[in-house]
Amino acid sequence: MYYRRVIQQAASLPLSIQQSFPIRHPPTPNQQRSEHIQTPMIDIPALRADTPACERIVHFNNAGASLMPEPVYRTVIDHIKLERDIGGYEAESRAAGNLNAFYDNFAALLGVAADEIAYVENATRAWDMAFYALPLNRGDRILTHESEYVSNYLGFLHHAKSRGIEIDLVPSDESGQIDVEAMARMVTADTKLVAITHVPTQGGLVNPAAEVGRVTKEFGLTYLLDACQSVGQLRIDVQEIGCDILSGTGRKFLRGPRGTGFLYVSRAIIDRLDPPFIDLRAANWLSATEYTLAHGARRFENWESFVAGRLGLAKAVQYALDIGMDEIEKRVVELAKTLRERLSDIPGVTVRDRGERQCGIVTFDKQGESTDVLSSRLQQHDINISISEIASARLDFGDRGLQSLARASLHYFNTDHEIERFCAAVENQ
Repeated sequence: MYYRRVIQQAASLPLSIQQSFPIRHPPTPNQQRSEHIQTPMIDIPALRADTPACERIVHFNNAGASLMPEPVYRTVIDHIKLERDIGGYEAESRAAGNLNAFYDNFAALLGVAADEIAYVENATRAWDMAFYALPLNRGDRILTHESEYVSNYLGFLHHAKSRGIEIDLVPSDESGQIDVEAMARMVTADTKLVAITHVPTQGGLVNPAAEVGRVTKEFGLTYLLDACQSVGQLRIDVQEIGCDILSGTGRKFLRGPRGTGFLYVSRAIIDRLDPPFIDLRAANWLSATEYTLAHGARRFENWESFVAGRLGLAKAVQYALDIGMDEIEKRVVELAKTLRERLSDIPGVTVRDRGERQCGIVTFDKQGESTDVLSSRLQQHDINISISEIASARLDFGDRGLQSLARASLHYFNTDHEIERFCAAVENQ
């Protein structure tokens, strides 16, 4: 069982780390829950008690920035207080053990080695650090998909202009996800990289990342996966997916603080990557003419970073591991399925999610009410959502003739009651 495996992994950590990042045991079988959607081993009342904002708001904007649970918040605040009381360097030194737990926690979350993990200040910078380190030259080709996120596609365009690379856009299949068979047919001798987004920002589809990975392995291609919208809501096993690089953020479904992110880089390719810039964290200065890069993925880190945020993100990952990613994914997917069904029953509302597999992001629009007006109106009822606009998804939205969609993104602490409250507010202008 996944949960038991996590407990065993955590028990092997140094005692100081176990004490700072304690294991949360699953609820006993006879615990009572009032939820219609029941997910074994998740104590919803306890998790909502760890999320004080649940008492007054409906937070359906977890794909933007989720609500930090109380232990994560306390970890960040306590360290900032320590910096105030004894000094920043001194506080960091005192927290060294817990900072190292960051790498162990992510290794357990993703199924990788600790030295393949780097702390980076956000998902975009993590993706940039890896992408700009790849040895791509004039005439090299990149395969990507129309669901790709704006920042990533801007990177492709930048390389096309500055290095002369070529971008090949893989079509969608009938469900709207990347057509893996078409992708395989598009590989040429000049194809060097496959770069896709696992879960796009503008919809609920989950691209078939593992199937893509099998193609990249067959052709010996480097595989870069943007997982900023999937890590924390879906179980991610890098070995199953087969990607060489994976980037993500802390603020979304991991429920960590803003200004935090992470990067996975496989040992198999790390020595082929040349970081776009380095400092005394990323490299060792040996002489007036020599330096060596830091071991593993840490060559992509900066010496100066948000230490309290790193601690908070480590705590957030531990929090997710203690619940169990299998349990989290099951509940999130069930909640989102219920929301799609309820929204589809509202006159004038169209659910726009695509893909054979769908996640906790639900996109829709309502006839006769713009997404801006809808979002503002819901906020007046203490309901948080966000808006996906064509500026962030030009290829996908352009192909579908869309300008914007309302985006409701759920997490495991959300409830049936909140879904009913949300749908009533959407329906009643």
